[in-house]
Amino acid sequence: MEQVKTTEVGGTVSHLLMLCTIVFLGFLTLGISLGTLPDFVTSGLGFSSLMVGVVIGVQSAATLATRHYSGTVSDMRGSKRAVMTGLAFCAGAGVFYLVAGAFVAHPVSSLLLLIVGRLILGLGESLLITGALSWGIGLMGTHYSGKVMAWNGISMYGALAFGAPVGMWLASALSMEWAFASVVALPLIAMIVAGRLQGVAPAGNVRMPFYKVVKSIWRQGSGLALATMGFGVIASFITLYFAQQQWANASLSLTIFGVSYILARLCFSHLPDKHGGRIIAFYSLLVEAAGLTCIWMATSPQMAFAGVALTGFGFSLVFPAFGVEAVKQVAPQNRGVALGGYVAFFDLALGVTGPVTGWLAGFYGFTVIYLVAALAAVSAILLNQSAKAGK
Repeated sequence: MEQVKTTEVGGTVSHLLMLCTIVFLGFLTLGISLGTLPDFVTSGLGFSSLMVGVVIGVQSAATLATRHYSGTVSDMRGSKRAVMTGLAFCAGAGVFYLVAGAFVAHPVSSLLLLIVGRLILGLGESLLITGALSWGIGLMGTHYSGKVMAWNGISMYGALAFGAPVGMWLASALSMEWAFASVVALPLIAMIVAGRLQGVAPAGNVRMPFYKVVKSIWRQGSGLALATMGFGVIASFITLYFAQQQWANASLSLTIFGVSYILARLCFSHLPDKHGGRIIAFYSLLVEAAGLTCIWMATSPQMAFAGVALTGFGFSLVFPAFGVEAVKQVAPQNRGVALGGYVAFFDLALGVTGPVTGWLAGFYGFTVIYLVAALAAVSAILLNQSAKAGK
């Protein structure tokens, strides 16, 4: 248990920046994995793209399955302990990658080692981000919950975007072993940084059952899940949508989404804390719905790009806005479990969006899925308003 005197210790911006650095270094392991494992599984081991999907997807399944556990560790043992343990698991995943690389002459054995490594990485990610969010809110105070979530989100997405090309460069310029070794080294560096940051003591031993925690935050989690569909259909199908419309430069869409997403968080991360999560969620969802509608109605790539920018800008503050309200629904000693459950709605939404909207696109084309995502954002607005009315 962490040795500090209070549960919220009055952290500063420098403390939050240190925590975001820890998250960035930890999530680089995920980005590097995404940049290297597909080629290793196909070219190195000779398996199909289907097996690439299995190797990549098993990590997300492990993350979702362990959200409750990671929240419990954060609440019971302390958020710093959760982060340190998560980083240790991330480094352990890299060890399994290295061993898998030594068994390329035995593809099945190598693949099984990779899968074990991915499962370990999924647990590590779950502990890392749940612990980091709880740690940050404990350091800064609940009145800075939105800023903590927003800044951590920038660190996560920045690491994922930066890590993939770094991993590809390491594999091509040096070797796959160097790329896998970086998955071991980066979390260890993050642990050194984390060791210098003061911890936050657990807030007590009286805890709500998990089902009661989920019952307390289901409106905020469901709103997040509905809003996440817009991100999911852009990430999964925007290139196919552009191809269907015979438009060029589809990859630019993801860059535009990322830039607008980060820009919104850099400029407006303070708004949920200042004005309340519900009102910011309302306006953010309106912008997201407008952007998705713009993509659905697009008659040119420029119009689609504008829609993507609006969607990224609107979706950016949905997570911290609903998150601020979710944190208010539970006592401090249940904060970690609540955050773990809240993030699980995001995980679940991404897992469901791809198959469901892909099935719809098979029947009606890729255009319609952006209308469906816009309607989902509108549904999140109605859910947000019903929560305000106490229904």
